Amino acid sequence: MSTLLLITSAPTSVMAWHAFGLAQALHNMREEFRVFFYQDGVQVANDLQWFPDDQRNLKQEWQKLGIRLPVCVSAALARGITDASNAQRHSLQHHNLAHGFELVGLGELADAVQDCSRLIQF
Repeated sequence: MSTLLLITSAPTSVMAWHAFGLAQALHNMREEFRVFFYQDGVQVANDLQWFPDDQRNLKQEWQKLGIRLPVCVSAALARGITDASNAQRHSLQHHNLAHGFELVGLGELADAVQDCSRLIQF
C-alpha cells in the first residue's frame, strides 16, 4: 500500500509535526510513501527561518529523513520561497529554498494522488 502525505499545515503547527512523525514511522517500517508540501506547508522549506537551539527544527528533521521533498512552486513563490532558477526567472535578488527540497508543479501532486492507495492530509 502506498501512502501520500499531503502537508498543508505551517511548520509551527502540531499537524506538521504529526505528518513528520508518520513519515518517520513509515520510513522506519520501509513502507512505500511520498510527501508533497502545499499551501502553508511549503514554509518548512524556507532556509532563512531561525530556531533557538532548544527547539527541534522541522526542516532539519525532514532533511535527515533522506527522502524526496517536493514543494509546490506556486505556493512557495507566493510565500517568498524560491530556488536559484526561479529567483532569476522572476527577477528576485535572493533564493532561500532549503537543501534537499525541490520546487515542482501541481502536476506532480496529481500524479502522486493517482498512484497512491491512501492520501492523508495534515
